[in-house]
Amino acid sequence: MKKALLLALAMTASTSLAAPFVWPAAWTAEQNTANKRGGEYRDYTIADFKTFNPFTSAEATSIPGTMATGSSGLFMQNPSNDDFIPYMAAGEPVVSNNGKRFVVKIRPGMKFSDGQAITADDFVTTMKIHMDDKVGSNSYDSFFLTKKPITIKKIDNMTLQFDFPQVSSGAYGRMSFAPWPDHVFGKAYRAGGAEAIKKMWTLGTNPSEIVSPGMWTLNSYRAGERAVLSENKFWGEWNKDSRGQALPYLDRYSFRIVSDLNAGLAAFLAGQIDAFAPRNADDLAQIKRAVDAGNLKATLIANQSPTAASQWIVFNWNKASDPAKQKLFRDVRFRRAMSHLANRQAMIQLALGGLGTENYYSVYPIFKQQLAVAANAPKYPFNPEAASKLLAQMGYTKKNAQGFLVDKAGKVLEFNLSTNAGNTVREQLGRIFADEAKKVGVKVNFTPIDFNNLVNQLTAKGENRPFDAILLGLSGGSNVWSFGANVVPCGTNLHSYNNPTNGACATSQEQLMTKLYYQGDATLDGAKRRAIGAQILQAEGELQPVVYLVGGNYHVAYNERLGGEFTKAMMDAYYGSRRIALTFIK
Repeated sequence: MKKALLLALAMTASTSLAAPFVWPAAWTAEQNTANKRGGEYRDYTIADFKTFNPFTSAEATSIPGTMATGSSGLFMQNPSNDDFIPYMAAGEPVVSNNGKRFVVKIRPGMKFSDGQAITADDFVTTMKIHMDDKVGSNSYDSFFLTKKPITIKKIDNMTLQFDFPQVSSGAYGRMSFAPWPDHVFGKAYRAGGAEAIKKMWTLGTNPSEIVSPGMWTLNSYRAGERAVLSENKFWGEWNKDSRGQALPYLDRYSFRIVSDLNAGLAAFLAGQIDAFAPRNADDLAQIKRAVDAGNLKATLIANQSPTAASQWIVFNWNKASDPAKQKLFRDVRFRRAMSHLANRQAMIQLALGGLGTENYYSVYPIFKQQLAVAANAPKYPFNPEAASKLLAQMGYTKKNAQGFLVDKAGKVLEFNLSTNAGNTVREQLGRIFADEAKKVGVKVNFTPIDFNNLVNQLTAKGENRPFDAILLGLSGGSNVWSFGANVVPCGTNLHSYNNPTNGACATSQEQLMTKLYYQGDATLDGAKRRAIGAQILQAEGELQPVVYLVGGNYHVAYNERLGGEFTKAMMDAYYGSRRIALTFIK
């Protein structure tokens, strides 16, 4: 018994002494971090959280996503040069089978917040659950190429083997997912499958039951008010700064749940939250006035880069309960007309204060190299006269007494358009679009609704999905291949305009874009990959499956109490302005 105990202690000591990941000093402008420990980073969100479950969460700001901060997977992208570097991996993978097989050693010494070691089983179970279509994970599509699965195999406790169905330029990104505990989720999955997973970690789950792989673990949650996360003490055992100090420096990370973005700005101006993403020139002016008056100690950097997000309107092609609307939304002339009714310059001036760019494609404005090679792709700029001509071709030549276009049977040309309540920019975009549509006789019933309800509608599959049109946005994505794995190919989770049960394409352009997506992902040469991307944008422009609107500029604003930000030269919308691991309170 004594010998066994000594052996166990020796093994534990050996694991804890494994080489940590050292966060480069170049990732922060502040090197004087000695004794900068403790304190709370105060964030905000305009939508209450939907779940604590990492497999069913789809929103950009989420509890599981925040908990997993700093456990982004086996590899991490370096903001200094865009390269992928080993993170939860112990080193570079061994690559074979013509670039389709990756054998990866896991960094020893990593632990979950309950103290259990992170091993190969956790990665295997996590990926297996994400790949179960009955779970409904937003990451599902990332683990398939040409509808063929990427496979993961446990070689031993600390070694994984990934096999790709084809070469992938995004291989490192696809292998980089947060591992969730096999001893929690694997146990439930083996006993009850997808249904058991979907019932786990609801908003009613006691925070003490939540096990985190990352920097933070859930401390408390009050619906509609506040969520507080505390430092995962075990994370600092394998994450160190350049001086060997355990990370993070902070003790806590909190979210204030506010009613809308205006309330978020007010909280920032009052010094109650630590960072705010200015939407427009008015936000910038308010922050500058507060700083100049001495009412707020903050750093403000305007127009640092184009945005790394998109804003768009999508029309539902799957409305079996209303064949007339389904036919309308599937008519390319209608969608081109709607693009002609999007007064993008008015949107930039009124919603963004003149600071933004017109958008016509799914590629974010920050990815300039990809957009540059597609400069001649079709676009349908604001032109009400052109919109009216297209609608007339569809039979809408007469108006009723109220000034709305009607068909031969006297039915008004109208549809419902929703966005997420509280996002004041999107609310303005929607009102501008509805006003311009009304001028030519199109009745748009615009209504902001709860974000979680909106997401449920958008991600619904089937022949009769529960919406007409939605105004929303996307973020995330990669600067390696600037097209969404769960957006472009037919049958993927956010192929938002056409998402039938069988995932079938409805048009030849969809089929072409799907084919080109996988062809581009399999092309390792950057210039050739972008040329394939240009073909996607050509087809996208012709089909107009989604009407893209405007992209704002990326502005940085943070309270002076924070330290550890990037150098200004490193800040952009893709990487942000800081790494929370290196952030501290002055």
